[in-house]
Amino acid sequence: MPHRVLLFWMLIVGTAAVQAQTIEAVTETTPYTYVANGKVVGTATEVVEQTLQRAGLTDYSVHLYPWARAYDMALKEANVLIFLIARTPARERQFQWAGEIMKIQYHLYRLKSHPLDIGTLEAAKAYTIGVMRDDVRQQYLRSKGFERLVVSAQSLDNFRKLLRSQVDLVPLTTDDAVSLCQQTGFDCANLVRVLTLDEASTGLYMAYSLQTPLDVVHRTQAAFDQLKSQGQVQRTMEGTP
Repeated sequence: MPHRVLLFWMLIVGTAAVQAQTIEAVTETTPYTYVANGKVVGTATEVVEQTLQRAGLTDYSVHLYPWARAYDMALKEANVLIFLIARTPARERQFQWAGEIMKIQYHLYRLKSHPLDIGTLEAAKAYTIGVMRDDVRQQYLRSKGFERLVVSAQSLDNFRKLLRSQVDLVPLTTDDAVSLCQQTGFDCANLVRVLTLDEASTGLYMAYSLQTPLDVVHRTQAAFDQLKSQGQVQRTMEGTP
């Protein structure tokens, strides 16, 4: 077989193999990823779907799980794309990073009816803090020597523990706080921000499991970069056409 024909055939076969990959995109419930009418939707979900479609990876599914399960799948299984995952030094070599969807900032919140004397991160160690299993906030607080952490599987359970005074504080983004207040029927005016976790505030990414073929990762990265350079990622996250 002539060399050029062989190269062309290898390119066709390689492209077909990539397109045949079944990608399982996994995430948790957030203001940007949630279920409506039996389908996973939200602005971040739209960004992921637009990226996969632009990359020609049309055989995919999107699922919501408790964060610890989604995280475990992305650590252990092939062709898993986890999204809205914080990129930290500890996680850097555990995943193949495909694009930063948004930046977030975490704050510690308390109930207005439950005054606390907290002026520094060190002072917050005296109180119980609700976190989610394997979440970056749990990992960050542990690294800072926090021991009074109460672990939940999902953010809604975590927030309900605050409302029931089972924990003193919870770390949330502003959007998370608003969304959780809406879900529980709680008046957000009775929620008080006491401290910003500057070091834990980071970018949220989409990332592949290490067992995912590099060609899939590279196609996704290239597609995401195109969408971002065209302003489409920002428009989608802001909910504008």
